[in-house]
Amino acid sequence: MLVTIAWILVVLWLLGFLGFHILGGFIHILLIVAVIMFLIRVIQGRNPIS
Repeated sequence: MLVTIAWILVVLWLLGFLGFHILGGFIHILLIVAVIMFLIRVIQGRNPIS
């Protein structure tokens, strides 16, 4: 039972490790786009929250 749980945790760790390395750049780009859109709304004088 413990060996099965250990294998599952190792597989999930590997998937997360590889997934974040592949998707890390995409998430970074999305964060930059969100910040730019927020700044544009502030500069235009609109409410940036809504």
